[in-house]
Amino acid sequence: MRSPKDFFRPLAVGAPEPVREIPFRPSRMIHFFDPGNEKMAAKVPDLVARADVLLGNLEDAIRADRKVAAREGLVRVARATDFAGTQLWTRVNSLDSPWVLDDLITLVTEIGDKLDVIMVPKVESAADIHYVDRLLAQLEARAGLTRPILVHALLETAAGVANVEDIATASPRMQGISLGPADLAASRRMKTTRVGGGHPGYLVRTDPVGDDLTAGRTTYQQDLWHYTVARMVDACAAAGILPYYGPFGDIADVVACEDQFRNAFLLGCVGAWSLHPRQLDIARRVFSPDPAEVAWARRVIAAMGDGTGAVMLDGKMQDDATVKQCRVVVELADALAARDPELARAYAAEEITRG
Repeated sequence: MRSPKDFFRPLAVGAPEPVREIPFRPSRMIHFFDPGNEKMAAKVPDLVARADVLLGNLEDAIRADRKVAAREGLVRVARATDFAGTQLWTRVNSLDSPWVLDDLITLVTEIGDKLDVIMVPKVESAADIHYVDRLLAQLEARAGLTRPILVHALLETAAGVANVEDIATASPRMQGISLGPADLAASRRMKTTRVGGGHPGYLVRTDPVGDDLTAGRTTYQQDLWHYTVARMVDACAAAGILPYYGPFGDIADVVACEDQFRNAFLLGCVGAWSLHPRQLDIARRVFSPDPAEVAWARRVIAAMGDGTGAVMLDGKMQDDATVKQCRVVVELADALAARDPELARAYAAEEITRG
């Protein structure tokens, strides 16, 4: 058993001190790109201004004979790009693959000063994080890095879901967890070939209205991922790290994508993956609190004074619990507005209108 007092000690001589609190940086969208694709890599400088996080993907969707090219491409992109306030992440290959060791050695030693987060796919237990944790410390010491690279776990197996609480607290490096619906569906033997979103066969039906069991009965499509997202959010909140919805694979269906992202946002996720530029604006809109909601939250906080007791505001009771809810909204809005001038103007305009 590891002593709690040792939890925040470096795991290698010369490695940087582990972080004691995961900093909240806007990450409404994690935008994936193939760094081995020259056309896609060339668009990265333009995407810096549009995305909170740019992620160089080395794993799924990269063919086996393109793995090395993708890794080398990410090194070139990182060295050539000024990311300013945009985070640079990567998704390395799975821990049971023949590529992951070279991924970690190359990226940490060559562009570790540019990398903010390493996403680890198919994490099944805390042991997977412990392995990466120790290896990263050794590589950081070799590279002379002064800050630790954080780790993000991808939840895409039944074992991972069963162990999600242990995964969330496995290391001070843990930045967050994303839902990986496609691999998770396969792991669970779910009968869907969709990447995220609902399914028309997963439904509830209203009660019969007569002898004809098919007449007059409305059906409602259900969310296949509600349980998993809720459990992931709870694990992340308890551990002080950040939860994310993963990919929505139907690029053309922007309406359903927005619905799925909003469900995740309401449940507590801070962002989602974007697989195509058209999903960037959806994620930015959905994972930013509505200006009217922010203005209302500020009114509640002002009316509540020291945050105790209860007041009536527009016929609605506000008390200690509601002011805590409002602070969540306002703190997120302030953090996003500091990065997004357009959003800051929208929040300010709503305040003037309501003022």
